[in-house]
Amino acid sequence: MAGHTKGKRSAVTCALKCGNACAMGVCNQSDNDYFKDIVGAALSRRSVLLGAGAGALALTFATSVTPLGGATAAQAAMRGLQFAPIPPIDASVDDFVVPAGYQWGAIIRWGDPILPGAPEFDINNQTPEAQALQYGYNNDYLDIIELQGRGGRHGLLITNHEYTNPGIMFPPAANEAERLQQLRITMAAHGMAVVELEREKKGRPWTYLRSSDYNRRVTASTPFRLTGPAAGHDLMKTQDDPTGLTALGTFGNCAGGTTPWGTVLSGEENFNNYFRSPGTTAGQKRYGLSTSASTYGWEALEPRFDAVANPGYVNEPNRFGYIVEIDPLDPTSTPVKHTAMGRMKHEGANVTIAPDGRVVAYMGDDERFDYLYKFVSHKSFRKGNSEKARAHNKTILETGDLFVARFSGNSPAAEITGNGVLPTDGAFDGSGQWIPLTLNGASAVPGFTVEEVLVHTRLAADAVGATKMDRPEDVEPHPTSGKVYVACTNNTQRGTLGKAGVDEVNPKTVNRDGHVIEITEARNDATATSFGWSILLVCGDPAVSSSAYFAGFPVDQVSPISCPDNVAFDKAGNLWISTDGQPGTIGYNDGLFRVGLEGANRGRVDQFLAVPREAETCGPIIRDDENMVYVAVQHPGEDGSFANQHSYFPDYTAVNGNGLVAAPRPSVVQVWQG
Repeated sequence: MAGHTKGKRSAVTCALKCGNACAMGVCNQSDNDYFKDIVGAALSRRSVLLGAGAGALALTFATSVTPLGGATAAQAAMRGLQFAPIPPIDASVDDFVVPAGYQWGAIIRWGDPILPGAPEFDINNQTPEAQALQYGYNNDYLDIIELQGRGGRHGLLITNHEYTNPGIMFPPAANEAERLQQLRITMAAHGMAVVELEREKKGRPWTYLRSSDYNRRVTASTPFRLTGPAAGHDLMKTQDDPTGLTALGTFGNCAGGTTPWGTVLSGEENFNNYFRSPGTTAGQKRYGLSTSASTYGWEALEPRFDAVANPGYVNEPNRFGYIVEIDPLDPTSTPVKHTAMGRMKHEGANVTIAPDGRVVAYMGDDERFDYLYKFVSHKSFRKGNSEKARAHNKTILETGDLFVARFSGNSPAAEITGNGVLPTDGAFDGSGQWIPLTLNGASAVPGFTVEEVLVHTRLAADAVGATKMDRPEDVEPHPTSGKVYVACTNNTQRGTLGKAGVDEVNPKTVNRDGHVIEITEARNDATATSFGWSILLVCGDPAVSSSAYFAGFPVDQVSPISCPDNVAFDKAGNLWISTDGQPGTIGYNDGLFRVGLEGANRGRVDQFLAVPREAETCGPIIRDDENMVYVAVQHPGEDGSFANQHSYFPDYTAVNGNGLVAAPRPSVVQVWQG
């Protein structure tokens, strides 16, 4: 991808995270309408590195930069966190930047010990055994669940670990034995983690506990129980698991969600990169599986990753690409993969309780020209924290109906020209339908069994004419309004090289900056099969993009934003967006942005923080009632090498030792007022 990236910061990300997907042929070769495009040196305050005297558990603090200016009347009227937005930060800056009046610190970093027997992290002396006891790499989704009866002073941090970057984790291997050892470390650095936190009181920063019965690591080798109609089917069986009921490990995990019953969901996304496969069947091709060497080379360690050389594992990739569920309150529990929710490159899943008590989960398939999905459970949610209620709720996602979205616009096609100009009615909007893929435990797609729908979900969605979208990433329902927000990160191939053109839900070709869709379910019922939609944001830098659109808010009063990825909400009802790709599109470091949804502030975008160079902002949590914000900082300094690191976040030290590292460490960061 070097020299060919568009709308993305780094060829390294394309290789390690997505398997160079944009350099490959489009997986979706169906004739469905497309959900089309919407949007047509080293500068650092850390040039003098901090010393290495702080302990391994010490928080790393940073001061804020000068904001854009004093709050305007509109800003003062915003509810929730009070801050003056920071200016956009140049992509060469290796710093974590917060508004005036706020501080930041890393709660936990790659390699921090979290299980008994874990050694202090030593970047020059890593082992797979140590990494399995330490915090993993590249955390994406995160949440903090407060422990009941502890006065808000104890909580559980739950994160996933999406992928690794060996080029900055290790020096070049000196021999084959060392190379294989590094591969084993990367397997142990994938997966998920649960870590107990403590603090003095609400509104104050957390520290993590090295020793807690709750602390847990899930890796690429942890057993998972398969649930739902496809569990045990022939498509799920391998020579190591002839029952088709137990899969080993989870990897490529991106966003997620926390359920009302206190479990955490995580989406298996770019799983195809981990396997060699014949790549001959329609199902294998549709998921990007091929005979090429895998991204990480784990086939050198375990035959299950190479079905070309080992035909008995041809179904191993079918056991990945699901929503996984983990119970952080029970460290002895076996995590599960829910086949009823479909198999795709899941960004994540976020649930809401419908008026009739059923659980509804919204999901995006994060690949260009793929689809938006919804799962509606058969069982109803039981209120309360009793053991019986919780045991029931933990089975809710095992059975249900799966739907895919089809969109239509309401303006004449002649008014959608591809340059992003609004139609005469003043909005990009329309209606849509949720098309069933499974209903009442049976297939709703002619020619597919229910098991085939759930294992080859993309093919089933192709068959019913779903609307192709531009990398639908995080999809979340608003906790009070019920409206659903879809972050479409970008798709630079829209309308190019014979690809589909524009329509109202995709009004601009070559979508570099992405967009955000607002969906309103019929009757405000999440189980409805029809909906209305409108475009809330057409992202971009208004200073250089005439098509940038912010729900009608004046474009000269917003922070530039590009490549929306994860979304979240504060208690005041505002939308928050984290970005992934701004350095390659508008030249600024990625960040976290607040977006007003109501009244005069609807569409107002204010930047709250910026992450260091070559990093991505992930998993935002907004606790405005405590004046606290949390984000995961993924792949800082990703374009460097072990000998030439591009970032020193978050330790900012010149030497290794005492738990500090002179290299980038993906971390969970907290921001607080004071």
